[in-house]
Amino acid sequence: MKKIRVQFLLFVYDKTQKLYRKYFKKKKRQWQFTEKQLLEFQEDSLGRKLGEFYKKHGFTMIPKMEDHDVHHLITGCGTNFEDEIAMQFLLLGNGKLNAHLLAAIVLGSIILPEYYKIYIKAYKKGQNMRSFYNWDFEALLWQNFENLKDFIQQKNTTVLY
Repeated sequence: MKKIRVQFLLFVYDKTQKLYRKYFKKKKRQWQFTEKQLLEFQEDSLGRKLGEFYKKHGFTMIPKMEDHDVHHLITGCGTNFEDEIAMQFLLLGNGKLNAHLLAAIVLGSIILPEYYKIYIKAYKKGQNMRSFYNWDFEALLWQNFENLKDFIQQKNTTVLY
């Protein structure tokens, strides 16, 4: 039964992600790198880790959606469907809010309710991270991946002088 539910979600995602890119990402340009070029970045860089991610999973870059794949690396969220929904919860906790994200959360919660505890945990994790959902990760591809990941996973703290 779960297989049918996931197939339905994949169908909906396939139909809506093109619309999402067209209407919500119309001002955003696609990255100027290919998966192969990312593998040429320095070994410990975000760019190299992203290239390795694409190679490992057999994925190709989707124009204007490249940041989404960086979010997988930074958050440690997997790529199966329940993890994709969990990542949307994490991004909501991190401050991101748009119709596509809300639709994924609502539909995912209704169709895969057995993962609700994981979704709530992801939301709380997003709240406890530095806000990153709107960063321009293409400009950060040269940065050390572990340092960047550590920085994001530390919540902003108030310093009193």
